[in-house]
Amino acid sequence: SHRPRLRPTLSAEPADGGVTLFDPHRIGEPLLLTELGLEIVRRLDGSRTLAELQSDITRLTGGHIVPLETFTSLTTALDDALLLESPRFQDRIGGPVRPPSCIGCYDADPEKLRAQLRKLFTDPGGPGMPEDGRDKPGRSPEGTLRAVLLPHMDYARGNITFGWGFKELVERTDATVFVIVGTSHYSHHRFTLTRQHFESPLGIVETDRAYIDRIETEYGPGVFDDPLAHFPEHSIELEVVLLQFLLEKRRAFKIVPLLVGSFGDCVKQRTSPAKTRDIAKMISALQKAEAGCSEKVCYLISGDLAHIGPKFGDESRAEGPWLDASRRQDDAILAEITRADPASYFETIAADGDVRRICGLPPTYLTLEAIRPRSGRVLHYQQFVHPQGHESVSFAAAAFYE
Repeated sequence: SHRPRLRPTLSAEPADGGVTLFDPHRIGEPLLLTELGLEIVRRLDGSRTLAELQSDITRLTGGHIVPLETFTSLTTALDDALLLESPRFQDRIGGPVRPPSCIGCYDADPEKLRAQLRKLFTDPGGPGMPEDGRDKPGRSPEGTLRAVLLPHMDYARGNITFGWGFKELVERTDATVFVIVGTSHYSHHRFTLTRQHFESPLGIVETDRAYIDRIETEYGPGVFDDPLAHFPEHSIELEVVLLQFLLEKRRAFKIVPLLVGSFGDCVKQRTSPAKTRDIAKMISALQKAEAGCSEKVCYLISGDLAHIGPKFGDESRAEGPWLDASRRQDDAILAEITRADPASYFETIAADGDVRRICGLPPTYLTLEAIRPRSGRVLHYQQFVHPQGHESVSFAAAAFYE
């Protein structure tokens, strides 16, 4: 009576000896399939028992009977690899804790990881480690820190830009709730929350579930519609690991992880995102959720700037005058960052149709509208360039004050 169903979000690519079935969300493990295995997998839509599958394949092979054990072994292997819709898969995604997905970008050994993260502050050009021994972080001349913009490049390439942003964060706020608003790379949904706690080699960071509940109450249905969005996503995880590293000896804290999808519709129509119904609802929900919090709150915006070059679909290599022009365009965006005006920030990016793919647009705009800071300050900027011009990604650290 078992009717196995393949997960709908999987992909396949040719491989020596057959086809590799893999999970773009990186929850399941890749599995090599033979030609026969691929024909079986194509029929795993939840409508057939294994015996019925055997009958289908027998007809396909002109009467050659494939042993039932072949079907049993294949579906077992698929389930073990978390590629089936099954209780095993539901247990994996439905648990109270989200396991780390970026091991490799950072070291799995806690002490080696701490050494790796320390270099983000102490490498040449870095800001140095945040000051220790402060019961109360110092107030910035600009005012009270409300948010920081941080890259979500891998640590090796984002390097000291992470350090500049996090040093300001640690030294200028004693917040115990961090709303992390990150670019969503894997989901088609505009907004996705999770109540799952986040695990890393440094331990478990709890989500503020009461805060998340307030957002859901104010926003309405839809913020939990994509249960897979957070699993492969690096834009929040990389910020959480650094928060753990910097605050583990200072104070306890909780997080509110919110992923934000594309604002491409607003860009195409040159329509203010704040006048788009679902975005306006989320701006209001964030404001009301914070108003209901008795603890100090600080926002982390996890987003990069330009993505140009063949890797992203451009015909030209990222080099020479194009890189210089892209840097000047970044300067125009960063000028709007210092003004902390969401409308002009959006318009600067939308003016050219966002041809450089500014992935930090949605989380940055949303946060600026939600908190309405008085000013911003750019702390650091970098432009990563692939040696052969295959890609260039730029990113910055910035702080926002009220």
